Amino acid sequence: MAGVPEMTATRKTQASGRSKRKISWDVVRTSCVLLVMCYHSTFLSTYLHPEMTPRNVVFPYQVGASLLLVISAYFACVTIGRGTALRYWWGRMARLFPPFVGAVVVIFAVMRWVAVEAWFYPSLNDLWWNLLMLWNWKPADYWFIDGSHWTVPLQLMGFTAAALLFRTRWGHGRRIILVLWAAVLVPIAQWPVRVADKSELYRTIVDGIGVHRWHLFVAGVAIWLWSTRRIGLLHFAAMLAACMLGQALHNYTETPEGLIADWGSTVAVCIGMVVVALTAFGPDWNRIFPEWLAGRIRWFAGISYGVFLVHQTIGYIVMKKLDEIGVDPLLQTAAMLVTGTALGWTLTHAVERPTHKFLMRAYDGLATRRRTRSSEV
Repeated sequence: MAGVPEMTATRKTQASGRSKRKISWDVVRTSCVLLVMCYHSTFLSTYLHPEMTPRNVVFPYQVGASLLLVISAYFACVTIGRGTALRYWWGRMARLFPPFVGAVVVIFAVMRWVAVEAWFYPSLNDLWWNLLMLWNWKPADYWFIDGSHWTVPLQLMGFTAAALLFRTRWGHGRRIILVLWAAVLVPIAQWPVRVADKSELYRTIVDGIGVHRWHLFVAGVAIWLWSTRRIGLLHFAAMLAACMLGQALHNYTETPEGLIADWGSTVAVCIGMVVVALTAFGPDWNRIFPEWLAGRIRWFAGISYGVFLVHQTIGYIVMKKLDEIGVDPLLQTAAMLVTGTALGWTLTHAVERPTHKFLMRAYDGLATRRRTRSSEV
């Protein structure tokens, strides 16, 4: 989730009670999370567990999570200048990490409590490995408790890099343009090595720091630069085209028959990048959606990170149990969507929001005490 946690903060409201946030962003984010859920429930479920009844409707494109990273990078640019870089970084960590921990623990407990025969049964070691995100470095050795969590360490690293860059000259002006071009061109240049080299150390480092996903963050930053008129249209188009090339190369898969491209997912992500750019640059969509519908979209967008974190593995278990008693595959898919939404709402209200509020208050209190001591010296 990836989800976009910096957009799920408690909303400030106007006197009319309506949110100041553009409904267009909530629509895009909600759509991305729903695409992730549809991909997992209709395609990846039976791909990973072929013993299950095939789905009646299949959405086979891996697009939603990639676009959530693009949106996440865009809003990192929007919010990073509001206060100190350290407070920005702490806020992102406080938003991302506690619900991730809560989700891992809950999913681990459910996998052991409602164990499915011949499916992965996690040990306590698996729990610790997942909390430490070791699968990001060596996925063959450390199995995912929930495959959706691959986005979390990338966001943690991305927000950390953004905070560090913002404190230096390389995070501003023309220098950040050079950084962005390097971040998208270096992975493209090393792609032949990545698909040919069998060095375990090389793969661990390159995959661990997510080199093959950097173009998604670059796309988000480029969209912000263009939407705020810091770069021109031609420059933006060239940078976005390079990011699309990076996405195309990423979607090649090694098989015994050679490299196979997933052009469906590539085209979908590229179209999504354009949609995100137009959303950032264009007017709000508040005239398109009636208030009753906009309210429901905002509600789902507000719990989307929690939904993203908990829907997949537990959803597969729900679908498997329903499949065993002969429930129609379409109803199984609906059950996964409903279960993921309910659990996501619970995680948001029980963990994400209260821990973020507590940690930010703790940070602000400590910062105030430090300023007071400094002024007294």
